[in-house]
Amino acid sequence: MANDAQSGQVAESAKSSLGDAFGGAWIDQATGRLTVAVTRSGLSVTGADTKVVANSLSQLTGTKSVLDLMNAPAAITSWRVDEQSNSVVVEVNKNVRDAAADQWIATAKSISGAVKVAEVTESPTPLYDLRGGDAIYMGGGRCSLGFSVTGGYVTAGHCGRAGTAVSGFNRVAQGTFAGSVFPGNDYAHVRTNANWTPRPWVNRYGGANVIVRGNTEAAVGAQICRSGSTTGWRCGTVQAKNQTVNYPQGSVRGLTRTNACAEGGDSGGSWVAGSGFGQAQGVTSGGSGNCSSGGTTYFQPLNPILSRYGLTLTRG
Repeated sequence: MANDAQSGQVAESAKSSLGDAFGGAWIDQATGRLTVAVTRSGLSVTGADTKVVANSLSQLTGTKSVLDLMNAPAAITSWRVDEQSNSVVVEVNKNVRDAAADQWIATAKSISGAVKVAEVTESPTPLYDLRGGDAIYMGGGRCSLGFSVTGGYVTAGHCGRAGTAVSGFNRVAQGTFAGSVFPGNDYAHVRTNANWTPRPWVNRYGGANVIVRGNTEAAVGAQICRSGSTTGWRCGTVQAKNQTVNYPQGSVRGLTRTNACAEGGDSGGSWVAGSGFGQAQGVTSGGSGNCSSGGTTYFQPLNPILSRYGLTLTRG
C-alpha cells in the first residue's frame, strides 16, 4: 500500500513532468495505490497506475476559475475540481433548487462539458468558535462570554433573561438564553445554534488563548485573572468568598471578591486561576471603580452554575 507522503511526492513529480497531459491524481481508498490521470495514452508514471482522461487538470482548473467569477444563487452550495471523476462538480441544494439555480447551471455547462451536477440536501454555513471573554450582544446591550459548555456557554444572569436572543462577537446569531437568574444569584446558560462550536479557550487579549483544563476552585489570596470584551485581560487576587453584594436591582449571594478591575461590557466574562490559568473560576458579576483608577470586582463562581443547569465544562 502506498504511503500517503510518498504518493504526494509522486503526484507532484508527475504534474511537473507531464505538463498539460496531467489530469490529476488520487489514492484509491480500497487498494491504497496512487492513480495519475493522463490525457494521452502510452504515458506511464513510476510508482503509480495511470488512467487516460479527456480533460487536463489545467483545463478543469480554468473552468472552475470562470465559475468563480459568476455570482451564484443561494441554492448553488459549492463547486470544485474533482480529479477522480475528471470533472468540475457543481453542488445544488435540491430542497431549494429554483429557476435561478437552473439558469446558473445551464450557463456553467455551456462553458465546459466537464461540468457535472450533484444534488445535496443541505447548504453549508460558516462555523465559529465560542471563546471565553469574547463579546456577546443582546439587542442594544453587550456582555462577555464566560465559559464554553456542551451545547453553549455560561455568562452573567443580568446580561439577559430566558428567551433573550444573543449574537456573537461578529454579530452573527448565536442562540438564546436557556436559563437566567438575577438577582439572588448572577448566572445564565446560553444554548447556541449549530454554527458555533464550544472551545476550551479564554481570550487572553494580546496573548495566546488560555486553555481551560478544569474547574478547581482557587483559595483566598490566590492570583486570578479575568477576560472581558471591554478591558481585556486583567489580574489581581482573590480577597474573599461567599460575599453578598447589594446591587440596586437586589442582593446577590455567594460572590467572590477580587481586586482586579472591570468595566461595563466585561460582565459575564471568564475568571481563571491556577497553573497556566487553566482552572475556570467563574463569570464577572459587577463591582466598583474602573481600570483607570482601580477597583473591586465580584464574580459568580462557576461550579454552582454547572450544577444548577446540569452542564459539562468544555476542557482542553
